[in-house]
Amino acid sequence: MNKAVILIIEDDPEIQELLSLSFSKEGWKLIQVKTGEEGLKILKTKKVNCILLDIMLPGIDGLNILKKIKDIESCRNVPVIMTTAKGEEADIVAGLELGADDYVVKPYSPKVLIARIRAGLRRQEESSVKKTDTVWQQGEIKLDAARHIVFCGDKQIDLFATEFALLKHFLCNPEIVFSRNQIIEAIRGSDYPVTDRSVDVQILGLRRKLGKAGDMIETIRGVGYRFRIQE
Repeated sequence: MNKAVILIIEDDPEIQELLSLSFSKEGWKLIQVKTGEEGLKILKTKKVNCILLDIMLPGIDGLNILKKIKDIESCRNVPVIMTTAKGEEADIVAGLELGADDYVVKPYSPKVLIARIRAGLRRQEESSVKKTDTVWQQGEIKLDAARHIVFCGDKQIDLFATEFALLKHFLCNPEIVFSRNQIIEAIRGSDYPVTDRSVDVQILGLRRKLGKAGDMIETIRGVGYRFRIQE
């Protein structure tokens, strides 16, 4: 996706310039703003393919901006990468639970950031490709990939893009135990740097939204996770 549109919400002019220079060879179109409010205005009028969002912003902070972004229908499946100087686990977990797809702690390598953006764009592109099998069901859980909706019984479940990808992977591969690295590679591609904690947070959020059906996602101590078929 060489012509992808990347929205950068970052108030530091030096970082803005660094990212502009680093991304110049990627062929991406960049939209750069300094506040979350400006970013929200852009998102209501323009289509973007990925969002880089700083937590420490003037005015409304990045976490509250993230909430507002996820309320915009056209942005539900747009990957959001948090870029922040706050490396405390609580901030990282808060961002992931609000729907961020990833996080990068400053100072970061532009090459690493580019790799993560590519992975996010690749996942978004793959999710839009129609395949022969588009509906999977196990127990009360039914996932329709073509329409990007999930039902648990008669209730439609609202999932973030990463949660949707996780559930689809589990439904397609029931009773198989996957390590955290295998899960990330399956939904985002190889050589994607991630922490065990971020995987755990995403799965915790998915379980919570599925209610009792979330128990079908089992933790295998010392290994990873498995989706258990109900008898």
